[in-house]
Amino acid sequence: MKYDIRDLKLAQKGKLRVEWAAQDMPVLEQIKQRFKKEKPLRKTTVACCLHVTTETANLMDTLKSGGAEVVLCASNPLSTQDDVAAFLVKFLSIPVYAINGEDNKSYYRHIKQVLEYKPQITVDDGADLVSTIHQRKGVSHEILGGTEETTTGVIRLRSLEKNRLLKYPIIAVNDAHTKYLFDNRYGTGQSTMDGILRATNRLIAGSYFVVCGYGWCGRGVAMRARGLGAKVIVTEVEPMRALEAAMDGYQVMPMKQAALLGDIFVSVTGDINVIAAEHFPMMKDGAIISNSGHFNVEIAVEALKKMARKSRQVREFVQEFTLKNGRRVNLLGEGRLINLAAAEGHPAQVMDMSFANQALCAEHIKKYSKKMENRVYSVPENLDKRIAALKLSAMGITIDKLTPEQKKYLASWESGT
Repeated sequence: MKYDIRDLKLAQKGKLRVEWAAQDMPVLEQIKQRFKKEKPLRKTTVACCLHVTTETANLMDTLKSGGAEVVLCASNPLSTQDDVAAFLVKFLSIPVYAINGEDNKSYYRHIKQVLEYKPQITVDDGADLVSTIHQRKGVSHEILGGTEETTTGVIRLRSLEKNRLLKYPIIAVNDAHTKYLFDNRYGTGQSTMDGILRATNRLIAGSYFVVCGYGWCGRGVAMRARGLGAKVIVTEVEPMRALEAAMDGYQVMPMKQAALLGDIFVSVTGDINVIAAEHFPMMKDGAIISNSGHFNVEIAVEALKKMARKSRQVREFVQEFTLKNGRRVNLLGEGRLINLAAAEGHPAQVMDMSFANQALCAEHIKKYSKKMENRVYSVPENLDKRIAALKLSAMGITIDKLTPEQKKYLASWESGT
């Protein structure tokens, strides 16, 4: 078996951490047990480009239990947990191509190595795998379909679809209610604060905390920052979201104004140059800037490097840039996802639902790919509701059901009183 990881000797440590995460992923465990019996992915090669974390390892185990031949590469150069990669290779015999800290050349080489396995289903986070497929000739003809985990990835895929360039059907897992309402909001909120605190050990209470973007990820980060006592400022470009942030009690203002006030900045938009060159000289001495959106493009890192008189690494995940005006700007995690660069990513409890969606959507593609067109699909509503019901059951929560009388009332138009 071929693979490219840091150190196979880390496998035992990874095994313990994967088992720890599995305890909090009961929905995925139920799916895995069914997959073991039914083998719905038998004789199917599934290529995955995901953050190589303990939660991802449990998804890989589930897909393999379903009969799939699984291969994995990283969706971010800094998010790989090397002990997890070693565990997957040694204990599950899954080819993994991922090393924490790999450079861009290695990152894309690993993606191409995964494609050598001629996948029939792709599981992507950010659409780099799908994008690579679409830039190469003759790769996509055997692919039944794929899934996409993130907001940014779905945006890229919808662009392909709009331009009639999408070569195979994709299910937008990110758009499932059991994904974005929990993973994006609670997962990103908690793990982002975790990453910032691990990287800086700064007190959040009393600080001006700027959240760039008020989508579901931004909502989660703002909520957690306020919970820790921060004075939260939100920047937005979309009027409806800006209005919602204001109604939720946050200060809302343009980035140029926020740049003057902020102590800590987090970008969660999925777009480029959100924290741009013009903003750096405005910032307070010692301002902290970070990204928890996607890729390392939300902060204009190259512009910051050119503007700086000097720079130095002051902590493991903190690079200090001294500008010509003498002020220092601290960049966290090279501008990559701070919740994965400095912390461990989302807690297993929310990834349980996200990866349950991935597993069930892979099964759906295997069953129905012949009926699917080359477009971006939403997660089937019945799968979304099934996952919600399974999660409630695992949490020991029961809810009411509509009575026949109530169903009749809601379905009729005659009764108004």
